[in-house]
Amino acid sequence: MSLIDELEELEQRAREMIESAETTEKLEAARVALMGRKGEITGLMRMMGKIEPEERPVLGKRANEMRRMAETLLDGRMKDLKRAAVRELMATEAVDITLPGARPQIGHAHLINQIIEEIEDVFCGIGYTVEAGPQVESSWYNFTALNAPLDHPSRSARDTFYVKDNAPGTAAHPEEHAHGESDVLLRTQTSGVQVHTMEAQEPPIYMIAPGRVYRPDTADACHLPQFHQIEGLVVDKGITFGDLKGTLDYFVKCMFGEDRATRYRPHFFPFTEPSCEVDVSCGVCGGEGCPFCKHSGWIEILGCGMVDPNVLRNCGIDPEVYSGFAFGAGVERIAALRYDLPDLRTLVTGDMRFLNQF
Repeated sequence: MSLIDELEELEQRAREMIESAETTEKLEAARVALMGRKGEITGLMRMMGKIEPEERPVLGKRANEMRRMAETLLDGRMKDLKRAAVRELMATEAVDITLPGARPQIGHAHLINQIIEEIEDVFCGIGYTVEAGPQVESSWYNFTALNAPLDHPSRSARDTFYVKDNAPGTAAHPEEHAHGESDVLLRTQTSGVQVHTMEAQEPPIYMIAPGRVYRPDTADACHLPQFHQIEGLVVDKGITFGDLKGTLDYFVKCMFGEDRATRYRPHFFPFTEPSCEVDVSCGVCGGEGCPFCKHSGWIEILGCGMVDPNVLRNCGIDPEVYSGFAFGAGVERIAALRYDLPDLRTLVTGDMRFLNQF
């Protein structure tokens, strides 16, 4: 058999192999058998160097034509198989476009953010500004400037997350290291924002400071190691306890309803004098007494008081000219009291069955 006959036979065999391939896998196998490194057409092309020189032009041309033919057939057959696969997919997985589609679920603000925004609206409506400050503070802004003594329990490492220990004498306020206290910490309250504001602004000051705070508490139904606080500060001439009481009565009624009453109990805070705790009448029993309010008819809501003169002095404000009041409330606590939530941990678990209710 001549080489020309072998080429024609190989061409016929190549056509049959390519046209009979029913899947892309079988077509790839045919390509390798024909055009691969050890394929039949590849082997035939390598034989061109062994034939007589006078026969090479004719045989070489015929071999090249056969290789191009095989490449064209392979490409065409691959396209046919892909179109067939698409048609089969459309037939088996057809979608009825007339059926109603699944609407994407639209998210909404978390309950904590909703409460914060609502409180901001209440106070902005009566002329307050919203201020922010760093979450990593020095002990000066978190404690000392707020009149907390060096031996105050809140400054203990059991009640505060300290993030840096300074050697004595290297802190911004070396006197704070008399008892080896660290200088840099995660803020335990947003009161530091009040100090920053008083340092940066001249009175009158009417502001609130919402934000995240940190305390090394074990998470339980009533405590979280990370929670949110909103603190308020007023510094102006002639501010009295009556202004404090009127402001907080207004705030409580805005958040809990016009029928809710408030009660003020004497308390102690280092940064205010006089100081008090504010209770709101129980919304479950209407103040009659029930298990939710421990049969007292009242639920503690926040702490407040008149700004201690030492705090004003520490911030460069003359207490003989100006006076003020301050207050602070936990956002999670307000949410729990407003919606009768039995466990604060439900606010941070990310359970959409719970969060979608608000």
